[in-house]
Amino acid sequence: MFGFIIIGFCVFISITSYFIIPDVSENGDTQILEIENKPPGFKVMLLLDKRNELYEGVNIFEQLWGGKPSEYERPAPIYEYHFEGNNIVYETYTGADPNKGVIVKKNLADIVYALDLKKPFVNDTLNAKMEFYEIGNNEKILKTAEELVKEVESNNVVNRLYVFGTDKLGRDLLSRLMLGTRISLSVGLISVIISIFIGIFMGALAGFFRGWVDDVIMWMINVVWSIPTLLLVIAITLALGKGLFQVFIAVGLTMWVDTARVVRGQALSLREKEFVEAGRALGFTNLRIIFRHILPNVMGPVIVISAANFANAILIEAGLSYLGIGAQPPIPSWGAMISEHRQYIFSDSAYLAVVPGVAIMIVVLAFMSVGNGLRDALDSKALDDEQAMGY
Repeated sequence: MFGFIIIGFCVFISITSYFIIPDVSENGDTQILEIENKPPGFKVMLLLDKRNELYEGVNIFEQLWGGKPSEYERPAPIYEYHFEGNNIVYETYTGADPNKGVIVKKNLADIVYALDLKKPFVNDTLNAKMEFYEIGNNEKILKTAEELVKEVESNNVVNRLYVFGTDKLGRDLLSRLMLGTRISLSVGLISVIISIFIGIFMGALAGFFRGWVDDVIMWMINVVWSIPTLLLVIAITLALGKGLFQVFIAVGLTMWVDTARVVRGQALSLREKEFVEAGRALGFTNLRIIFRHILPNVMGPVIVISAANFANAILIEAGLSYLGIGAQPPIPSWGAMISEHRQYIFSDSAYLAVVPGVAIMIVVLAFMSVGNGLRDALDSKALDDEQAMGY
């Protein structure tokens, strides 16, 4: 149950991540170098300056897949601010004590609106209304300084809390950690699906037909089995190129041997059963006997081995990303996050590498726990032994 709860939570995070993370930009890649390597619980004031360009939003499905582009410029961390007429005057954040940042003055209308600077823009006195045009809006906008001050304080000056701190590029570590969940689960899922299809096909053929078919398939299994998994994945990845899609293929093509050996052993036993002999006597084809009578009876062990393969796929993907041949930046992979911050492991910022490492450990443990539980639940002999012993 622990494993199922963790996996369910990770699936929920993977699906809804772009709706619940603090940084909803694609890959959580908003970089604010002024606040790099900040500890967990770090708070800072940010000024959001509207881009002077037409903003095109995204629908719910586009945001679900790739995040939401920001309508603001890169957030500016500020130390303090005040208003002077039609302008906001702020001191940039440096993190020093005392701060001693640069003093910047910006027009309030330019902060709140995406101005069309090619059209007239009047920066008038405090009590008079400013007139300007917003991009995509041909109507003249009239605003007083007091109205703009209220909008800036309500929408454009925000206090941001970084629960897990920031990484070496000033990105929100929590956002990237949560987005890394969908990378790990997607690699595991697709790789396991590939390995199941290949493994079931090869194992069923070898176990049912035996003879030279079994010899050839077992030779292929032993060859793949004899090569260290990580080295084989690295070789396939280098041949196909770097990238997340290549990782799917490489990991899936190396894990099918486990499934094939299990299916072969089960098929060798089941082909001698009475219901298979009855199928032959009734004139059923070999394909019908395999798909309708043998494979449904081997799915229990296949499900168990798939849970272990899922955990192995997550570890392999993390290892490849750590070596730089897996998911490529700025995709937030847990392995890449560890690699990027491994130099901090003996410093006060060790959490930058430890947190994604702990995430890998918890998810792998969850899948292994589920695999062990499924094995006990589906192994009728073990269950009978426990009942006989009074457990």
